Amino acid sequence: MVFSYNWLKEYISKQVNVEKLADLLIFHSFEIEGIEKKGVDFALDIDVLSNRACDCLSHIGIAREACVLAEADLKIPEANYEEAKKNSQDFVKVKVSSPDDCSRFTAKVIKGIAVGDSPKWMQDRLKVCGLQPINSIVDITNYVMLETGQPLHAFDLDKLGKEIIVRRAEKGEKIVSLDEKEYLLNGDVIVVCDKKAPVSIAGIKGGRQTGIDLNTKDIVIEAANWNQGVIRSASRKLKLKTDASWRFENGLDISLIDYAQERTASLVQEIAGGKVMSGLVDTNPEKKPERKIKLDLKYVNKLLGVKIPEETCLDILEKLGFEAEGNIVKVPRRRLDVSIQEDLIEEIGRVYGYRNIASVFPKMSLAPPKRNSAIFWQDKVKNSLKEGGCIEVVNYSFLGESFGLEGLIEIENPLSSLNKYLRGSLIPGLLKNVKENSKWRDSVSIFEIGNVFLEKENLRLSGALMRKGLKKEGFYELKGVLEQVFSDLGLANASYHEAGESLWFQKQAEIKIGREQIGHLGEISSDLRKKLEIKERVFLYDVDFEKLMSIASEEKEYRPISPYPVCLRDLAVLVPLKTKFSEVLNIIASAGGKLVRDIDLFDTYSGKNIPKSKENLAFHIVYQSYEKTLSSEEVDKLHQKIVKALEKNPNWEVRK
Repeated sequence: MVFSYNWLKEYISKQVNVEKLADLLIFHSFEIEGIEKKGVDFALDIDVLSNRACDCLSHIGIAREACVLAEADLKIPEANYEEAKKNSQDFVKVKVSSPDDCSRFTAKVIKGIAVGDSPKWMQDRLKVCGLQPINSIVDITNYVMLETGQPLHAFDLDKLGKEIIVRRAEKGEKIVSLDEKEYLLNGDVIVVCDKKAPVSIAGIKGGRQTGIDLNTKDIVIEAANWNQGVIRSASRKLKLKTDASWRFENGLDISLIDYAQERTASLVQEIAGGKVMSGLVDTNPEKKPERKIKLDLKYVNKLLGVKIPEETCLDILEKLGFEAEGNIVKVPRRRLDVSIQEDLIEEIGRVYGYRNIASVFPKMSLAPPKRNSAIFWQDKVKNSLKEGGCIEVVNYSFLGESFGLEGLIEIENPLSSLNKYLRGSLIPGLLKNVKENSKWRDSVSIFEIGNVFLEKENLRLSGALMRKGLKKEGFYELKGVLEQVFSDLGLANASYHEAGESLWFQKQAEIKIGREQIGHLGEISSDLRKKLEIKERVFLYDVDFEKLMSIASEEKEYRPISPYPVCLRDLAVLVPLKTKFSEVLNIIASAGGKLVRDIDLFDTYSGKNIPKSKENLAFHIVYQSYEKTLSSEEVDKLHQKIVKALEKNPNWEVRK
């Protein structure tokens, strides 16, 4: 809100220049967005927080803050006017349909006024604050709003009639506002009406029908307190935000009305003449009792972290308008934001000065957090897979269909049909990922670590591989990925054993670490591919991550690198279909002994020039010694030994 410096200083008993005033507010109350010279005045753009709108969206409110900070007295203008013998209640009646919408509505009648221009000093102050002068009566209501924080509205009594009705608008009702704009109303909007139709959008904007003009002689000054939630909602729906609605949205003290009415009557009589009728038409004249809060002065020091004398604490509160009786503090009605003792302590702290509170590091013992094994091993596996070119995915823990899984947990109130079950496997999510990504990419290599829910919650690791033109080698690629994971986990005894078809796989291998079965690796069935509309072959693995963690090891066994060169030989074996390649590997390793450093299956082939019942397995065999350089004769001799060991099986043939 923009404030006039010349206006503010009228309420402060001592001289405070504009820079000093800005500094006091910045360090104790509110941020100053800017200071701009306006002729002989200064416009201060003060960022009043929403919780302080109840008492500081006004010049008197900001002046009250300044007086406390500058140790000055607050000078509030007196409201002096002569009252007529007749009462306002003789000229107008008010009916409020719902006290929840309007907690208090007051009306004061002033007769025999002369509408004209407002004085230059008033116009200048309104302009500094961003409002344009209209006429003396409208300017006075705007002036008092900026001064006290209480919005007011003036009606032409002759146009209004003797009865004011406050109610919710009916659907389809319309009103033309003072700025000639038409608004379509509904039951979410509160309106002030005469006997026939709405004459004002309550708390937001007045209507043209009862507006003040140069022919107006008798007026009704309205000051009310509206439901802040309803005003906020109506303002948004009508897309109409005003100075009045802004204040009502944040909440105002119901007792603020009294001084605002008195001040308005005083200025009207001073500037426009007329006779002020005595009394008020008031729907709720009773004042709410002041709130009381118990304050523990020892807790002040504990919460702020600095010792402030009790006398200083009480003195600060009294200057702010609070009344202390022992450890009970009465809260001024205007301070709607203060409800607990921490609010009181905040007031003490900010006025005392945050700069006077030293920064002290808290005293506490720092202990390293306990290691979370699950997170540790997950990170290790994720890093291994990412280094192998795989991308992590994270899917929802829900399924829209069962996918043939048994024992799924059905959700009682799913948000949608896509969230009907808790997932019993990570594979459905991965297959959906493959399907979507295959529309844009020729290759997809992904994995996920997450919980599945069947009889009990279980943490699993699953991965998928799809590539255009991918054939049986996909099995071996995923096997290589898993071998690297197992190696990083300190597991060197993984084996793969042929297994039959299952829900997901048309051909699969059972994965074991030692004798522990931990998962499966294989190719998804063609029927499932067709159902999911995936064109290319897809290979998957699914591992029980909890079992994997239980046997993983951080221990590493290091061997020195042999200083002697390696010798490489290739070997191809023709074997019956469905022969486990691990059988061939085991015989090669056994016959070669410790001089065989590595065995790598690099190709499988069945087709042209190969009997239909056979397939060709091709291996790289690496020979190396830690003690000497192997001669060609030694390598050839050892290689022949391996060939003879393989050919002992009558169904196997080493191709030469």
